[in-house]
Amino acid sequence: MRAALIRIADGIDGLVGRVGSVTSWLTLVLVILICLDVFMRYFLNTSKIWILELEWHLFSILFLLGASYTLLYDKHVRVDLYYDRIAQRKKNVVNAVGVLLFMVPWCLVVLDTSWDYASNSFSFREGSSQPNGLPARYLIKFMIWIGFLLLLLQALSVLIKAIFGHKTNERWKV
Repeated sequence: MRAALIRIADGIDGLVGRVGSVTSWLTLVLVILICLDVFMRYFLNTSKIWILELEWHLFSILFLLGASYTLLYDKHVRVDLYYDRIAQRKKNVVNAVGVLLFMVPWCLVVLDTSWDYASNSFSFREGSSQPNGLPARYLIKFMIWIGFLLLLLQALSVLIKAIFGHKTNERWKV
């Protein structure tokens, strides 16, 4: 059982790591897009609504898919004055309790509501309300569901690691 759970956690970590690595390249695309937008606004005195909307969409994807990647490497914001000073065993208890009481329920709520939200958008092929805006707004809405699914999976990996006494960003050694 232990070995199977460790393999599951490894698989989750690998998936989230690959998604995070690929997603990180969107930062470069976003920076280039913002520079193009600034150049067009200030030097050409023009702007395109689809560029602005694409900036929002890329930032959303970075945030949604980056959350699980951040959790994988334990780089998320932690408002805790004592966590860094306590022993690893106590950190594992804090992580397990936090995942079970807060992260898993919240992810399940968001997964449930965001699926309906995105499906409704898809049912009438929602696009931008702006002329010349981006079509297929439902795609970005489905990213909410995908992002929280990845976050839930990574939370389960954190839980498995906490149960078996590993640091959250430690690689498994079976």
